[in-house]
Amino acid sequence: MFKLDTNDIYEGKIQDGVYEVVINNGKEDATPSGAEYVELDLIVRNDVEQKYQNAHIFHKIWMSKQTNQYNPKSFNTIGKALQLENGKEYNSINELLQDFSMKTCRVTVKNEQSEYNGKTYENTNVKAWQPSNVQGVLNHQFKKGESVNNPINIEDEDLPF
Repeated sequence: MFKLDTNDIYEGKIQDGVYEVVINNGKEDATPSGAEYVELDLIVRNDVEQKYQNAHIFHKIWMSKQTNQYNPKSFNTIGKALQLENGKEYNSINELLQDFSMKTCRVTVKNEQSEYNGKTYENTNVKAWQPSNVQGVLNHQFKKGESVNNPINIEDEDLPF
């Protein structure tokens, strides 16, 4: 049996606004030309009454070509919005991204155009990060087949055989 629910529809891209989100995962990646970045997958929470529940917002933090480093202010801003401990140290970017995972915050997004190599692109950009206004435990229900992607890296020296 199938029951039509006209409240659960595709409405196109997420509109400019403020959304309560959960960080699903984060990973380092690179473009085909070698530009490195961290990508965070944010999901609009479905345990908060708001539009675009379950929509994904992908936020990129680009590595500087001049310094081959990420700007720490980007991670500090996100960490503060996630209410992580000030001064906490991490052994790797992956360890930091794992700490971001499953944490909640509030983001302001804006749809903007950018141009690169003569092509115009539509982007949904995170413009501001703030602590969540929602108190209590995260009750977001992940869709079937959608799960937190926190890869566990196991090295040969971690194995007992």
